[in-house]
Amino acid sequence: MNFKEQPYSVVDIETTGNRMSNNRMTEICIVRMLGCEVIEKYSTLIDPESLIPDFITGLTGIDNEMVAAAPLFSEVADEIERMTRDSIFVAHNVNFDYNIIRNEFKRLGCDFKRKKLCTVRLSRELIPGMNSYSLGKLCNSLGISLENRHRAEGDTDATVTLFQRLLEIDQDGEEFTKFLNGSNKEGTFPPHLDRSLFDELPNTPGVYLFKNQAQKVIYVGKAIDIKKRVLSHFYSKTSKSYLMCQEIYHIEHIPTGNELVALLQEADLIKQYYPKFNSAQKKPRAAYQILHYKNQLGVIQFAVGLVKSYDYSIVTHYDRAHAVEQLEQLCADFNLCPRYCSFKTQTDCTSHYKLKNCKGVCKKTELVSLYNIRANQAIRSLHDQNPNYIIKQSGRTLEESCFVMVKDGEYQGFGYLDQQASIATMEDCEDFLDRKAANYHTNQIIRSYLKKYGEQNVVYDQQLASS
Repeated sequence: MNFKEQPYSVVDIETTGNRMSNNRMTEICIVRMLGCEVIEKYSTLIDPESLIPDFITGLTGIDNEMVAAAPLFSEVADEIERMTRDSIFVAHNVNFDYNIIRNEFKRLGCDFKRKKLCTVRLSRELIPGMNSYSLGKLCNSLGISLENRHRAEGDTDATVTLFQRLLEIDQDGEEFTKFLNGSNKEGTFPPHLDRSLFDELPNTPGVYLFKNQAQKVIYVGKAIDIKKRVLSHFYSKTSKSYLMCQEIYHIEHIPTGNELVALLQEADLIKQYYPKFNSAQKKPRAAYQILHYKNQLGVIQFAVGLVKSYDYSIVTHYDRAHAVEQLEQLCADFNLCPRYCSFKTQTDCTSHYKLKNCKGVCKKTELVSLYNIRANQAIRSLHDQNPNYIIKQSGRTLEESCFVMVKDGEYQGFGYLDQQASIATMEDCEDFLDRKAANYHTNQIIRSYLKKYGEQNVVYDQQLASS
């Protein structure tokens, strides 16, 4: 059948919220068309069987009193099914309206399936270069009348006029056919995003940033293939993805050349921008250090403290229990005094439930100088457990390589250098280092990498000169 003789059902709905799930209809309008010709219109309020939030009433003007006497969805379902039967379901941002209606039918135990067309996506293809493809701004730019904005009938009438104009523009039906056959994958684009920004994305590892109209970062992600990963957000049917796509106006990307640096960059940028749609990695995690200092008696004292609380820290943990466990082991291995390792004891340090090997420094039966020799040995042993090394990675081009630096067991940052560059020491690497702050998430990323790949790309400080 010629696409201009095809039956269409142009639909707009109002709901109790802006999510696809747990969202109920409050109003619907359907205009049935045969090609460009309007055949029939149906419009009604619907009792959502739930309260309408104040912010929705402020947007649509529909309140709880208005829908109190309205029919339930179950009472109008047959009419909605009839009005959309054997036709193509058309709407502005079609997935939202379609999925809400489909969920309403699911509640009744019925399956609702229709072919879909989106006037946002068609408009982007057939009327390129618009500043915005939201219904209100698009109609204003095209001189299309839009009355009773955010009411089902007003928005449907405007969408009908827009749809008629799109039918006239696509004379041979080529774009309509592409969208109906699902062959135009770029039709899944967010309504406010310039497609050229997507076209510029590479199929390489890196980080991407979604920004809103005010250029504020609303999401940060990492990918092995940036372009493919970004497109997957547009295909996603979750409420979170739908809402995020409605706010995307700009995309930026940072190529990294490898997944490890992409993960580390993602963690750093999430901490920097605290994006609205990122849920993971936003919660701050306390970091603990095993630290040492000389107390008033001249004895080297050990303790577990929060990061940055002391200058003389030895090792950092992101779980206090792990830090305490390591300090207990240190105390046992070097016959240190539990009291001077800040473990709670009674008058007798041997009252500790586990540590019994104190040689008496707390009772002044051991010289402080002898005790401090073992304490310094303990400090050196901890330093030895935190080596200096780099993790070699692929660069952004064939001519460069990448490294991730870890010093004293803690992430320092990453850098890129020419494949021919001569690197003999960690200090040489620091000339190319983009220094970053370590945190719980960067620590977990590096630990996971080493667990997965072992030491195949790890080069220790003493090995650099010979590598």
